[in-house]
Amino acid sequence: MPGFQAEVTVRAGNSPINGWTVRWAFANGQTITQIWNGTATTNGSNVTVKNVSYNGSVPANGTTTFGFLGSWNGSANAVPASVTCTNP
Repeated sequence: MPGFQAEVTVRAGNSPINGWTVRWAFANGQTITQIWNGTATTNGSNVTVKNVSYNGSVPANGTTTFGFLGSWNGSANAVPASVTCTNP
């Protein structure tokens, strides 16, 4: 089973945020096998990652990151077409 690693940066913009949620859909049967600096839930191909207690508050113009290891069973490993980030 092939694998991959990703790092995602959450940017606060001009206002601070207190909590964040990142969402996307995998297109090729990918799954998250390990995650750090976030908590992941999945529903089919849809993935939701929320902050953990120590990185939910991001100052104005600041950033935080989370990362994950993933795997897939198909012949392709496409990058998600759409990734959204909201303040919970």
